Amino acid sequence: MIHVYTNRENYQYDLHALLKSFYPEHDVRVYAAEAQEEHQDDEKQVIIQLFNDSMNVILDIDVRKEYVHTYKNDTDVIKKECNLSIYQDLCDYTGKTLPWGNLTGIRPTKLAMGMLAEGKEDAEIVAWLKAAHAVSDEKAQLSLDIARREKAILDRLHYEDGYSLYIGIPFCPTTCLYCSFTSYPIAVWRKRVDEYLQALFQEIDFVAETYKNKILDTVYIGGGTPTTLEAAELDRLLQYVRDKFDFRQVTEFTVEAGRADSITREKLDVLKKHGVTRISVNPQTMKDETLRYIGRQHTVAQVKDAFWLAREAGFDNINMDIILGLPGELESDVQNTIHEICKLNPDSLTVHSLAVKRASKLSQWIEENGIETLRNTDSTMDIAQKGAYALEMKPYYLYRQKNMSGNFENVGYAREGKYGIYNILIMEEKQTIVACGAGSVSKRVYPDGLIKRSENVKDVSQYIERIGEMIERKRVLLED
Repeated sequence: MIHVYTNRENYQYDLHALLKSFYPEHDVRVYAAEAQEEHQDDEKQVIIQLFNDSMNVILDIDVRKEYVHTYKNDTDVIKKECNLSIYQDLCDYTGKTLPWGNLTGIRPTKLAMGMLAEGKEDAEIVAWLKAAHAVSDEKAQLSLDIARREKAILDRLHYEDGYSLYIGIPFCPTTCLYCSFTSYPIAVWRKRVDEYLQALFQEIDFVAETYKNKILDTVYIGGGTPTTLEAAELDRLLQYVRDKFDFRQVTEFTVEAGRADSITREKLDVLKKHGVTRISVNPQTMKDETLRYIGRQHTVAQVKDAFWLAREAGFDNINMDIILGLPGELESDVQNTIHEICKLNPDSLTVHSLAVKRASKLSQWIEENGIETLRNTDSTMDIAQKGAYALEMKPYYLYRQKNMSGNFENVGYAREGKYGIYNILIMEEKQTIVACGAGSVSKRVYPDGLIKRSENVKDVSQYIERIGEMIERKRVLLED
């Protein structure tokens, strides 16, 4: 464990994120400076003392090394410069750099997007990302390219008088090793699906009435795995949504079918019948041994069958997700996954870097097996990127998560006209997204950029029992 001590409380989050980026295999704890006396015998310590015009950094993780920095007497400048200085100290101390420099937030493209909105030139944006945050040439250019593509797509939407709708189905066939999302095994919850839908319909009723005078731009049904619902249940849900909302200006209607073991021709026909325009068939890997290891009950053959079923049902906008850095997978496994996906020829490909979540089973697995078995490298990222380019796709959205394997990113690639608009909206936070269902989070975006949130409880039983409270929370968010 690495213990970090600082005399500035508002630096603690950034310090934790930076140290974890360099030392993903260690638990990192950040304390106020006065707590150091309680841990005199710590073997691994980082001490950061900030003053009005200087900062002392002591890194004593493997060997002891001290750094001293001086600044202007300006608090705002100090925080930005200190963050970069600590990153540079860690680079010197460890002998390595990170592709995203000292950026620890999940939405790096928002920086480039903001500068584009200010009329900045491309070269100026790239130079600033490199100078202010030590972002690599490749990642700075990637951020700019994606920001330009996002801006062109989002400019067509209704920001102030429009919104997007998310509906969460929190059930899955099984819970994957790496998953920390709100998902419950459908076999255990099958008898309560009807109760869940009844509660969900109450929340949908409220949203439909409250926003009846606003324009609905996109609809996304996710989870969990929405296709764990039986075909009749899925039909009932989609018909209810269609009856309650005005779809005349909806530009994208997505259902995350996801797991191949939940997809049937009957369910695909239901999706098509109700005008769903975009679906996902997510393999994560094209290696059967890994699928079994991470707790997915389907096979590679089932993934292929599900994909062709979707094509036969008439879907011409199919996304596939993969995860790089899964336990035990080598470059050759990633190459094989990309090769098999290229043969299927999907319309978009989302490349995830494995993120280690505390709430997932993977966290315990790493304690027992070691983080070195999670191999995500520049080479594996490059293999995935080349596969996407071979499919004539372009990167269109990007986000990062805490504790990502290799400190990389998640990138969505798609062909022209097949971009996932909702994915961009959820990352760039340009439009209000109203979310219904257990564990969902609504975000109201105001014209001045202010964002307010309302979270539903994650537990399905609690959601059903407290649906009135969930609606009241949403009322406060949407009606103020």
